[in-house]
Amino acid sequence: MKLYTALRGALASVLISAGLLALGLSAAPSASAQTAYEAALPEGINSAPALCDLVACGEVLPGATAFSERKGQPRYVEGYAEVDGKRTLLGYVMLSTDITDTPAYSGKPVVTLIGMNTEGRFAGVKILKHSEPILLLGIPESALIRFNDQYLGKFVGDNIEIGRSRPDEDMIGLDAISGATVTVIAQNQVMMMSGAAVARQVGILEPTIRPQARFVDAGRALDWATMVKEGAVQRLTVKAEQVGLARSPTPFIDLWYGYLNHPEIGRAVLGADGWRALMARLKEGEHALFVIRTGGIESFKGSGFVRGGLYDRVQIRQGQDAFTFRDLDYLNLYGINAPGAPAFTESGIFIVRSPAFSGAFPWKFMFLGNRVDRETGARSFANFDTEYWLAPSYLEGGRPEVKKPDAPWVRVWKMRALEIGLFSALLIAVGVVYAMRDTLTRRSTRKNKWPVNVFKYSAWIISIGFVGFGLLAQPSITQVLTWFHSLLFQWQWELFLTDPFIFLFWIFIIVTVFLWGRGLFCGWLCPFGSLSELLFKVANAIGLKRFQFVVPMQWHNRLKWVKYGVFFGLLAVSVFSMGLAEKLAEVEPFKTTFLVGLFNRSWPYTLFAAGLLGLSIFTERPFCKYLCPLGAALAMPSTFRWFGLKRKQECDSCHACAKGCGSNAIDADGRIDHRECMLCLDCMVLYTDDHACPPLAQERKRRTKSGLPLTPIGADGYFIPIKPVPVRAPQA
Repeated sequence: MKLYTALRGALASVLISAGLLALGLSAAPSASAQTAYEAALPEGINSAPALCDLVACGEVLPGATAFSERKGQPRYVEGYAEVDGKRTLLGYVMLSTDITDTPAYSGKPVVTLIGMNTEGRFAGVKILKHSEPILLLGIPESALIRFNDQYLGKFVGDNIEIGRSRPDEDMIGLDAISGATVTVIAQNQVMMMSGAAVARQVGILEPTIRPQARFVDAGRALDWATMVKEGAVQRLTVKAEQVGLARSPTPFIDLWYGYLNHPEIGRAVLGADGWRALMARLKEGEHALFVIRTGGIESFKGSGFVRGGLYDRVQIRQGQDAFTFRDLDYLNLYGINAPGAPAFTESGIFIVRSPAFSGAFPWKFMFLGNRVDRETGARSFANFDTEYWLAPSYLEGGRPEVKKPDAPWVRVWKMRALEIGLFSALLIAVGVVYAMRDTLTRRSTRKNKWPVNVFKYSAWIISIGFVGFGLLAQPSITQVLTWFHSLLFQWQWELFLTDPFIFLFWIFIIVTVFLWGRGLFCGWLCPFGSLSELLFKVANAIGLKRFQFVVPMQWHNRLKWVKYGVFFGLLAVSVFSMGLAEKLAEVEPFKTTFLVGLFNRSWPYTLFAAGLLGLSIFTERPFCKYLCPLGAALAMPSTFRWFGLKRKQECDSCHACAKGCGSNAIDADGRIDHRECMLCLDCMVLYTDDHACPPLAQERKRRTKSGLPLTPIGADGYFIPIKPVPVRAPQA
């Protein structure tokens, strides 16, 4: 009894101190001496000719002692060594963002320095900067380093993918990082694209030669609206917030572009004489496209352009080939002949001089913007592009067959199709079972709750084992913060589709929160909540019930607001620093429990998570009720749920259900607070049990004493009224 009283009295101070401890630990620097997480890159790394004066190129190309300036397009650096008194080429070094800015799970690229020898084999890999929160306080950054080490010695022309090797398909597999699948898929794409792009330039890989287009010329006089409708001209708009500026109705840049080699498009834009004059200037295998700027504050020509230099703001990419433009590749465009064309403030014609380009195949027009990081003020280049592909009616024989590589998120969904199917089936099954709650609760009694509990306990076990430890699919407050920022600045579906289990989980959560409240997720399917509740139930079953307690309502009504404070605190911090908010989100023990493991992190994190789970043995779901910021975020929309648990008029004065409510969700007036309710359905079992529900028990005794039949319990929780039997008149 003394232990019971001590635990109950100390609960509030334990919870608050544990929360403060977690916040303090989360704000502390990482234990590792150095980390590439949001590391400050040298100024000018994206543009300086002497790349290797700014970064340690020798670390990725062992033996090299001298390096050239950047050359080629995309850019690379040559590395040399003195061999027998002669300067010998050892290989090449490339900065990944010079070639691609493929985003990882954070939505930002992993900036990587890559070395390749003269035989086309990877010689070294070094991560300069990443923004992956999972590699900050969860999976150690060394895991990504070990992943990158798998590339060493492999040929850039090999078919290298994440997963098991498949010799029958000539596919070399790489081991992924558990819990960071999206990150490594994106990193593989960066490595292979970067290596192949440079290898083609230096002759290690054969250059791509594409069949040239054969055009259909029906002699049509196209206007601007028709060309837009048929895709002959395309639009690329970059918003201010996409480059780190304040949201504005004025775009950062608004461009239109199109392919001029096609006769109908060329005549529509330049007029018949202008188009013939342009085609006469082009050599065989050369291509022309026009670009106009109809709005925005940025120039597509680039402020740093000089004679003999590059137009560093625009680029063409077809497959893995990139095409840039020098001053000799530019012609003036003085006007557009097509009726209905928009007014423009800047224009130009660019010439592609490469047999690798073909107008018959899809290509992308890319604008390279200067993006400002809102938190650090650091500047970096970011690519914005749209795809251009002539309509089938513009090409003889229609479009050629093209196998486009799947986007990273599509590859994740394909790789885990079986698990996705099983997970989807689980979500649907839980939703269907809960929708049948009236039937389940009527078949249950206070002494026999198994019709309800068999489904609920099964959901807990599957959630802990399959969802939590197996799929690592624990929803987190960090996803809410990410969505909040996406709505404010730039929504990216790909960012959320890259984790299929979290994506599907959130669809389930959003739908069920507005149908029934947060309790179906929090009470049935949250892996950590299920583990916490299961510990409480097991402790009860093995004889620890005498030490277990429910927090007094007066303390509960105060402590339940702590989680809202934690949520709004994280939300406020994220506005100023998303990185700091991700650190502070360690107040959630989810990462330690499922993703990394209790014994794979430093002792403060282990102690905090283990302490919360240990406390769960003595009182029901302490973290869920008093600290969980995700629970707070879901509780607020639960106010507007469409369906709630049923109540009788007698519930106002009867407190039978409230005494057995482990969530403390029933107040003194018998009302259920669905923001706190975990939908355990224990109260609904009593609601239709004519031996346990006091009003029903009293009515049952009255009917038995009066000799009245005991009719079934209706959906409203009362005995179904007895209909009077009509009396027939006697026959004559």
